[in-house]
Amino acid sequence: MNKKIWIAALLVTVMAVAAGCGSKPTAAPTQTQGAGSETQTGNGATEVEGQVITDPTTAGSEDNNTTPSNSANGSSEGTTSSGETSTDKPSTSDSKEKKSIEVFYTDPEELELHKASAEITFASEDDKYKEAFASLQQSKDEKLVPLWSKDIELKSVQFKDGALTLDIHMPDTARLGAGGESFAIDALKQTFFQFDEVKSLDLLVDGKSTESLMGHVDLEHPMTRSN
Repeated sequence: MNKKIWIAALLVTVMAVAAGCGSKPTAAPTQTQGAGSETQTGNGATEVEGQVITDPTTAGSEDNNTTPSNSANGSSEGTTSSGETSTDKPSTSDSKEKKSIEVFYTDPEELELHKASAEITFASEDDKYKEAFASLQQSKDEKLVPLWSKDIELKSVQFKDGALTLDIHMPDTARLGAGGESFAIDALKQTFFQFDEVKSLDLLVDGKSTESLMGHVDLEHPMTRSN
């Protein structure tokens, strides 16, 4: 009798234990960041197990948005090694030259020629001849009278192979008498033949070779040092 009671109690205990185990809820498996885990980053790259894999499309767009820096030699304006922009500056080597020359005038009575000194400033040979002619047209001394009036216009100057050609326009108000005309031509010759490079001198009136300058004295074409 006691043996049956013990067996019945043991069965009850076993059933109770089995019932208790069966009523426990099954826990959900814990997900861990394993070998297959992926994480999406903010810049479009995927991080797998600590390694970042960049999306080719995103990487290409970022490369295209990158502005290349200008190299020192690639700038359109040109840069120096210090980064300063270099610009071409115009040359300032055209300095003017000063020269003291001899100029010839007459006296108020037109009795003879008188030599005087004048200083001219010029930047080229043509300018030198123009300034020399202008010196014949003016005088600061009342006793030295110019034989070439300021009304006479020097239209052009041409020098080639030792030959100097002056083209003038002379109004009637600039004409002189026979003595004055002769002095004017001599003054012109002596003023320009002081330049060693001038071998001959031709004087044109409005582009033409005239027989006489003012109608009294023959005009040689060209004039030389010997005539």
